[in-house]
Amino acid sequence: MKKVLIVILVVLALLGAGVWYLFSNAGSFIKAQIEEQGSRVLGTQVTVFSVDLALAEGKLTISDIDVENPQGFSQSDAFSLGSITLDIGGATEEPYVIQEISVNAPEILYELDASGNGNLLALKDNIAKALPASSEPKPQSTEPGVNPLVIVENVSINSARLMLNFENLPTGDIELGQKAYEVTLPSFSAGSIGKPSGIPADQVGAAIAKAMLDNVIAQAKKEASNRLEEEAKKKIKEEVDKKKDELMNKATDRLKGLFNKD
Repeated sequence: MKKVLIVILVVLALLGAGVWYLFSNAGSFIKAQIEEQGSRVLGTQVTVFSVDLALAEGKLTISDIDVENPQGFSQSDAFSLGSITLDIGGATEEPYVIQEISVNAPEILYELDASGNGNLLALKDNIAKALPASSEPKPQSTEPGVNPLVIVENVSINSARLMLNFENLPTGDIELGQKAYEVTLPSFSAGSIGKPSGIPADQVGAAIAKAMLDNVIAQAKKEASNRLEEEAKKKIKEEVDKKKDELMNKATDRLKGLFNKD
């Protein structure tokens, strides 16, 4: 029973909700809190399809999370997550340790506007505004069980599909034959959260979102850079081949002129 109480305490704190109403309507309550707190932190609409809280196992699974693009970008979702699973383990004291948070089958859109601003960077900026300015944990409440310190040992991102869209981005002389394409990212770890002393539980969600975005943005930029580099090499080769053909034609004409002389 103690483990169940600990799981509930941590889940409530993660959602910024210090009430015990969770007992009577767990799924709907958690779903509503994730949508409310997620929309506030990300600065755009967040919707959740379902929540499954397995108290005895110490696991929480959130399924089908959609995050809309921030203002100024397309009407597509910035990202959709197949599911997020939290393994709270057997922690019984602060800082409470969540062994693993798995983000499964995310579909992530990375798009740039005409000025080169990215939608994921805009979301990251919104998260930064929502988090405390100081890196120091905010003072803890003296009320027992309210906003405890939490450590997440590992955040893993699995089976991610990354859609890159440069339709609105001018690329100068380098013409991209395809400005929208998809790549599959290998599973990767976004690292730990809150080490060594823990962070307030109501900041964990934002910290996880930031860690995921940091990694995805880095990989998206790498993919974009590689694609532009490939196109630039093609352009250079085309120009070299063109110049080579021009020089060959000139040389041929000159030789013909020499051989045609009396």
